[in-house]
Amino acid sequence: MNQKFTDRVRSQTRPYWEGSFVHPFITGIQDGTLPMENFRYYLIQDCYYLEHFSHIYALVAAQTTFPELKKRMEENAAHLKAGELAVRETFFKELLITDQELQNTEIAPTAYNYVSHLYRQLVEGNDWIIAASLLPCPWLYADIGVYLKNKQSHSPNPFYQQWIDTYGGEEGLADIKNDAALLNAVYEQSKDEQKKQMEQAFVISAKMEFSFWEMAYQFESWPKGLKEECEER
Repeated sequence: MNQKFTDRVRSQTRPYWEGSFVHPFITGIQDGTLPMENFRYYLIQDCYYLEHFSHIYALVAAQTTFPELKKRMEENAAHLKAGELAVRETFFKELLITDQELQNTEIAPTAYNYVSHLYRQLVEGNDWIIAASLLPCPWLYADIGVYLKNKQSHSPNPFYQQWIDTYGGEEGLADIKNDAALLNAVYEQSKDEQKKQMEQAFVISAKMEFSFWEMAYQFESWPKGLKEECEER
């Protein structure tokens, strides 16, 4: 019996998926020890990411010829706007993250590269490949939310607890089950090359999700170059 798409990609991404649960960024959210400046940096980078993520949902919904995929993309975009993006607006107000700060903060390499990876699927792949690349984000966040809520200990930081509550609900899990079922069905009927592309798109996104925690934890930035050496030459 052939292995389902979701089972295959989860087995391939275990170090990044399970590794996310114990990354110091996530454990710091749970126990309240994550410095707020790291969380603010994460929110700013995530704002860039989510704007493009939402846009890609809309692009796929507009271009796909598959009614079931169009429905999933439209529903996911609506839930993203009503849930995650709405919570982000509240965070920005309460943490005094202004439009000017958003504009003046350089987009980190990981955030830029993750978004570029998703857009690349739109250019080089097909609707199902881009759908596979979009799944790790909501799926991993839901897994983390459930994992942290099951610990039955509230974060001492109210902002962090609100972040946990955002992703630990049943509605998000239902969306993921629907997306996973659709991709599993398509994967089963696909040729080997498309199966490989779907797996690769998912795996890279899962790796980028893990890298996102590291980006925020380390205040990742672009290399400064070697200006002094260039001037000497």
